[in-house]
Amino acid sequence: MTDAPTTLPRHRWSLQTRLIVAVVSLVALILLAIGFATGTILRSIMVENLDAQVTSAAERMHLAPTGSAAEILNEGRQEVGTLLIVSNLSGTTGAYVSDDEVAVALSDDDVRGVLTSFQSVDRLGWGDATVAGAGDYRIRVQGTVSGGYIAVGMPTSELASTVAQILTTVTLLTLGGLLVLAAVIAVVIQQALKPLRVVADTAARVASQPLDSGDVSITERVPAAEADASDEIGRVGAALNTLLDHVDTSLSARQRNEERMRAFVADASHELRTPLAAIRGYSELSLRSLQRPHDTDDQRQAAAQQSEQGLERIQAASLRMTTLVEDLLLLARLDEGKELVYGAVDLTRIAIDAAADAQVAGPDHTWRVDVSEEPVVVAGDGARLHQVAANLLANARVHTPAGTQVTASVSLDGGDAVLRVHDDGPGVDPAVADELFERFARADSSRARQTGGTGLGLSIVKAIVAAHHGTITVDSRPGSTTFEVRLPARPADPA
Repeated sequence: MTDAPTTLPRHRWSLQTRLIVAVVSLVALILLAIGFATGTILRSIMVENLDAQVTSAAERMHLAPTGSAAEILNEGRQEVGTLLIVSNLSGTTGAYVSDDEVAVALSDDDVRGVLTSFQSVDRLGWGDATVAGAGDYRIRVQGTVSGGYIAVGMPTSELASTVAQILTTVTLLTLGGLLVLAAVIAVVIQQALKPLRVVADTAARVASQPLDSGDVSITERVPAAEADASDEIGRVGAALNTLLDHVDTSLSARQRNEERMRAFVADASHELRTPLAAIRGYSELSLRSLQRPHDTDDQRQAAAQQSEQGLERIQAASLRMTTLVEDLLLLARLDEGKELVYGAVDLTRIAIDAAADAQVAGPDHTWRVDVSEEPVVVAGDGARLHQVAANLLANARVHTPAGTQVTASVSLDGGDAVLRVHDDGPGVDPAVADELFERFARADSSRARQTGGTGLGLSIVKAIVAAHHGTITVDSRPGSTTFEVRLPARPADPA
């Protein structure tokens, strides 16, 4: 089986070459048309002038004294090269050409050649004829009183020479003009396309950079002078700069996501490793205590107490691990748009219940609730919105000292239901302010449940609020920290 022939890529002219060829060809066609029209009009004018000369010569001969053709030609004082053919009823009497005011008779063969070339001698009017040894003539035939005719002609050599000279001059000027035009267009197009070459060079440099992994930053940009959006080519450079800005931002976001993912995996692994290590250690301790022989009742009682304590520790570690896994699962489901059961939820009641629970958990804090008598109803998942309020209040309790006043308030602001949790504590550490709602973000870097926690509380709050098409913001400074949740409100149920 023979292989199919390989099709070679067709060589294409550059844009500059194509523009030059197109412009020069168009101008050449225009100049050729102008030259042809000019030559035609000029020849027509010169033919009219020659006809006028022939007519004038014929009138002068007609007024000359009667005599032979030579005498008529000489008496008429015609220009050099003037042709005269006189014929009567019996035949041609003679044909002469004026030469320095002297009539030169043509031979019979030349006369016959003239008559053969001039087919209109049998009728009056205009015609063209070729005289052997003298050239081409423009001839006018007019009748005589005797019944014959007289033919007067002027040479067309000067006309042909003038037209040829003009056409030659026009042709040379056209060729020179086209060469100059091509050179000027080449320079103009080269300068006009310079921004495109700069854009291509910039794109080539960016394409040569490794962008597949690592911390990548695209610093290449089209110079501002070549990215002027006021013209078409400049807009290409400006568009490329905008594209590179977007790509650079996307690459930075990708790198941050990769770093967050690595940190997330490391934090999740650490959070799971701690309870797993506790479970393994206490289980081994319990097994060893059960495997040792116990001779006395006190020894058996001590071993039983040790096993019971180990089981309690195992249970606590498993509960912590279960909570962590459930939080991670909740975040994953919220990211997928799942885990929500919508209904009419009274945000006021949620704030009151969450504050009551927080007061029990933090009796050393001062808790206040600022709500109106009218309920503030939203469409959402009541359990998840209660989790939002509870997490925000727990965050305020854990990260503020004893005696801090925490206020939960609910209000309507236009078409939004607003839940605020305010405290007069020390405020959020500026070092973690930008990543406060990220997963495993901690104001306290410790892993203690009392202070550091798992770092998933505020990320769960943000995910739940986003799933309800709401927003959450924080305004923090020393002595005043406010978390604000905005949700789309709906009118309260009249029932």
